[in-house]
Amino acid sequence: MPVKTKVTELPDSRVRLDAEVPSEEVESSLERTAQEIGRDMRIPGFRKGKVPAQMVIRRIGREAVLEQAVRESLPQWYEQAILQADVSTVGDPKLDLSDLPPAGEPLSFSIEVSVTPKAALGTYKGLEVGRRDPQVPPEVVDQELERLREAVARVDSVERPLAEGDLAVVDFVGSVDDTPFAGGEARDYMLEIGGGRLIEGFEEQLVGASAGERRTVEVDFPDEYHSDELAGKHATFEVEVKDVKEKQLPDLDDDFASEASEFDTLEELRADIEDKLKSAQEGTIEEEFRQAVVDAAAAEATIDLTDELVAARAEEMWSRTEHALSHQGIDAETYLKASGRTREELIEEAKADADKQLRRESVLEAVADAESIEVSDDELLDALRRSAEREGTKPEKLLERLRKSGRDASIRHDLRLRKAADVLAENATSIPVEQAQAREKLWTPEKEREAGAGSLWTPGDKAPKPPS
Repeated sequence: MPVKTKVTELPDSRVRLDAEVPSEEVESSLERTAQEIGRDMRIPGFRKGKVPAQMVIRRIGREAVLEQAVRESLPQWYEQAILQADVSTVGDPKLDLSDLPPAGEPLSFSIEVSVTPKAALGTYKGLEVGRRDPQVPPEVVDQELERLREAVARVDSVERPLAEGDLAVVDFVGSVDDTPFAGGEARDYMLEIGGGRLIEGFEEQLVGASAGERRTVEVDFPDEYHSDELAGKHATFEVEVKDVKEKQLPDLDDDFASEASEFDTLEELRADIEDKLKSAQEGTIEEEFRQAVVDAAAAEATIDLTDELVAARAEEMWSRTEHALSHQGIDAETYLKASGRTREELIEEAKADADKQLRRESVLEAVADAESIEVSDDELLDALRRSAEREGTKPEKLLERLRKSGRDASIRHDLRLRKAADVLAENATSIPVEQAQAREKLWTPEKEREAGAGSLWTPGDKAPKPPS
């Protein structure tokens, strides 16, 4: 059952949320917590783990069980209150919890938290914004052609010593301090000399070896190697070269084009590669343009963005990074050590992006309000189709589940801002990036004021020297 929420706007981009958890939800949480406690209790007449919830409450006391229940459920109720209020929070909240309620009464708590500041819109339609054209340098096409040549290359055994670019079939056993280590042994391993697949220095020491020859290869594992047992250690590998193979690359001609593709000529193949690489850039270019349009609208708007809000968002960004690192099995301290920076330094570096994020969100909220943008249930269902397919359910059932938990509001909010960005992009005019950059360099009296001039320049004054 969703938490009921009342929103009161406060000064300095803050709000107070007065939330009420229905008595049924409170009692349900109390019951769950009592059942959890009962699993570990031993009471005569009951088997372990089978103590009824009401017996637990009588034995421990309702207030003690309720206190634990509220402590465990409060984060979920807080999240529901935020979702129900449909506000974009920034930074940590200040929580005020009322007295624990008697049976049958709701639980009340309030939250004070910073939110995305409101923007006073300036011009937001008809903006001229730079958009780059997709470009594919000839050397990039050449690289793709080389990849295709590698894919159709013939590999033949040769009776000569190994050279750069050859393939070697090898057996090897590695050891550190005369002791073999896990992962240091392989049989019939296909190694490309110069491919850089093994530890630095390994492949180079095999150059000149012939089939049937044995060599001792010595390497040093780097200090930052992923295995702590090998990091910084000196290792010795006993290697047997079993075969030397040479790659026979096809000539870059029409015959190659017809073999590697559906095209008859090399010119047609090059043109197709160029077209595909350009198409692959379109999505990135479109997203860059949309962001640039939002930034342009934000530059035209008035947004009261405090240093405190920017710092809070930068902290949030680092917290999300920590969370992502933990999912990859990377400890935050290890990451900081590898980056050579402190947590405080990374947060400071993130402030520029935090500032940009907040300005974008503020202007999109304002555009959504100005354009009376709403998100229909059909649009919400369309947005949920892919997630529903992954979960093996129908969009309608997924939406129903989200509504029960109050999570549909956040998805609807994101879609609303996306539609606001659509309005900005659809009403913007794209111009060459070079033209947009030239405009930014032009001196204007407004830029002089923004730069912090002591007095306002007027046409009667001596014109200041434009920045070089």
